Amino acid sequence: MLVNGKHYRTIWLDESGTTVSIIDQTKLPYSFEFATLKTLNDACHAISSMQVRGAPLIGATAGYGFALACQVSSTDEALLAAKHQLIAARPTAVNLAWAANRLYDHVMPFDHDQRTAAAYACAAQICDEDVNVCESIGDYGLTLIENIAQSKPGPVNILTHCNAGWLATVDWGTALAPIYKAHQAGLDVHVWVDETRPRNQGAFLTAWELASHNIPHTVITDNAGGHLMQHKLVDLCLVGTDRTTATGDVCNKIGTYLKALAARANDVPFYVCLPSSTVDWEISDGLTEIPIEQRSGDEIRIMQGVTSSGQVAKIELFPEVSPVRNDAFDITPAELVSGLITERGIVEASREGLRELFPELALDVA
Repeated sequence: MLVNGKHYRTIWLDESGTTVSIIDQTKLPYSFEFATLKTLNDACHAISSMQVRGAPLIGATAGYGFALACQVSSTDEALLAAKHQLIAARPTAVNLAWAANRLYDHVMPFDHDQRTAAAYACAAQICDEDVNVCESIGDYGLTLIENIAQSKPGPVNILTHCNAGWLATVDWGTALAPIYKAHQAGLDVHVWVDETRPRNQGAFLTAWELASHNIPHTVITDNAGGHLMQHKLVDLCLVGTDRTTATGDVCNKIGTYLKALAARANDVPFYVCLPSSTVDWEISDGLTEIPIEQRSGDEIRIMQGVTSSGQVAKIELFPEVSPVRNDAFDITPAELVSGLITERGIVEASREGLRELFPELALDVA
């Protein structure tokens, strides 16, 4: 997508052909900076510290992280260890394990001296596939926005949560891809941007993305969504997901479940945008089978912002002695989801719906 009129992906191979560059998302929105990944440890740190975040981008970073590991050692033992180290970097997003396993399975049949080149080629393929998949999600989601636009005057008001834009993928995004497509098509759209505490990915990242593309938007508190729905100010909810079960349960940034409940109570369509790589075909019950990442309490206790003097600073919001619980994700049951927008079309959030579009991937899970 565009930043100051120039096209960027979120991750790319440097001219050296070995090191990898990323947009450092911990610096946004105050500074647009890059970070360089030279080792497996660099890639794992980027994932765990959230320099990169969003399930598809985490997967792409894992792919290049594995390729970086191959440069050091391509023995069977070293690559198995690299795979496990990558998977352990963050527990919830299924794309991480999906990419690490894909790289491992791809390179192992090669001779040791061919594995590094094979790994880099596979990582690049994952990135290119992600771009194409996300653009397809945008095309299918665009049809929903077009239908709403034809049925009402004024802008189509879309509420989104967290950041599922191009910063969460290699390009285009998932939940924001239909919005970018609608904007390109000349449709009148307006986005309600949940701030998405505690890390403020909505206020920091989604708002920054939309502003970069001159898309009308308004940042709101996380608790305002239900109120706006009650007053008929939301036409459609679009969110992403870090892991979706084979039965359509959706794991996404904490607070998504509350938006789905409010949407159901107010007859607002609630759609989840996802690539098939984000479906965990081996599990059926999101509440019992998806591990929910517990992150540092400092993410809630400490807030970053810009002072009146223009300096980026961190402040504590409440007494340090007060304990904090920081669940990073929650589960939205399939029955609250109006549909899943995938690279192959829009389907019901159910085992049958997913199996219809992805018969070659669906497993017979009880």
